[in-house]
Amino acid sequence: MTGRIMTTEVRRTAVPGIALLLLVIGAAFTLLSIEFFASGWTQLALYGRGTLLLLIPLALAGGAWLGRRDHRNRVGELFATTVRPRWQRTLPLAVGYAATMVVVYLLATGVGAIWVVSSAGYFSPTVLGIVAVGGLGMVAASWLGMAAGRAVPRIVTAPVLAVVGFAVVALLPDFVSMAGYDANFVKTRPDPSALLLTPTFSGGLDDLQTLPASVSALQAVWLAALAGTALLLIGTTRRGLLALAVLPAVLGAAVAVPLLPTGGYYGAAVIDPAAAELVCDDDGPQVCVRKVHAALLPDIVGPVRETLALAAAKLPNPPVRAEETARPAAYAAPDQPAVRHDMDTLVFDWPGFTPGGKVDLGDGYFRAELLESVWAQDCQESSGIPGQMMSVSNPVPYLAVAVAVAWLAGEPPQQQSWWRPEDKQQIESGYQALTALPADQQRQLAGQAREAALACDYDRFEELLLAGPR
Repeated sequence: MTGRIMTTEVRRTAVPGIALLLLVIGAAFTLLSIEFFASGWTQLALYGRGTLLLLIPLALAGGAWLGRRDHRNRVGELFATTVRPRWQRTLPLAVGYAATMVVVYLLATGVGAIWVVSSAGYFSPTVLGIVAVGGLGMVAASWLGMAAGRAVPRIVTAPVLAVVGFAVVALLPDFVSMAGYDANFVKTRPDPSALLLTPTFSGGLDDLQTLPASVSALQAVWLAALAGTALLLIGTTRRGLLALAVLPAVLGAAVAVPLLPTGGYYGAAVIDPAAAELVCDDDGPQVCVRKVHAALLPDIVGPVRETLALAAAKLPNPPVRAEETARPAAYAAPDQPAVRHDMDTLVFDWPGFTPGGKVDLGDGYFRAELLESVWAQDCQESSGIPGQMMSVSNPVPYLAVAVAVAWLAGEPPQQQSWWRPEDKQQIESGYQALTALPADQQRQLAGQAREAALACDYDRFEELLLAGPR
């Protein structure tokens, strides 16, 4: 009987129209950025939390529209004279609306699974917590909207609530985060742990990262408490009970905030050790990728082995195997120790994805990245200041790298848009001086330059490749 009442309430109100609107907007938001989540289930779940930037304000507005139903139909005084408690009348619609919003959120996120299912090589259990927190966020938003609509049953309540909701979940976190930078745009203090009270996340983590289950659990406690407060506000009319209705939200925040980590979502993120495991192709020179990309290993084996073969033909002590880096992207984990590798290993970054969700191997970009990786070493160390890194020597000498890559590729340096005229002249001069040497001397000098680069001796690296005529 209760289920039938709830279904009837949902069907005879604006819930279907609200749900359709939110589903179209949420699915469009997902489908416009396939390349950001095509690498795995964790990334899809996190991107789904990004859709909440739009879905939560709209769910608030929809709830406010539903909340003014009694006032709009002028039956408030009539219902007030009945002996049936208010919560019994409002609960079916409240539960039905919240359940519908959760389904909308799951469908808007789940549409991306069409691309992920063919490319994801790993499913982390933390995905379930990430998705569950998003669902609780929609429940809390739905009921807060209904409570506001009943408290202020005006036609402007819904649009005003949508604007306020967007400001709170989208603009306020960025404003608080930016307040932690000084005039030189250097992070001077970590973001407060309270930023994790919002379920929305407009950024993205590295493919090797995830949100730990402990963080999702604390977020779930807070959002469940907030939803409880909103439900009490919907069903309560007595002033004394209205004052007590805020108690669950206060207790939820008091429990969650002290236990949540500082630094916002990037500060809470951790490396998923299972996602970072190596999966290798040994049918030729060994090529390894991280488990999160294991399903796409066949797509990159060819270009990687071509680079290994080129290095073997021209360099002494060349790399004989290749593996994807274990270092997260700097934007997702800026303060991290160096991870050095040996001369026999070529360490490369994942090439990324196209807007269609395929591995991005076009335009020769990945090949150029592989050629640069032959000379690359992780030379960054923590500076001791949150969000800052320092180099053990000079910054990476891109001009010398350009000479080395051109020599390895066997073609003149390719003009880059960011080169200054003096940069171009220095690169071309270094390349011509190197190629003017006898082949054996070229090989020996290039080998010495690579040894210097992998030892993070960039002064020596530049001296060997940019010194001019020898």
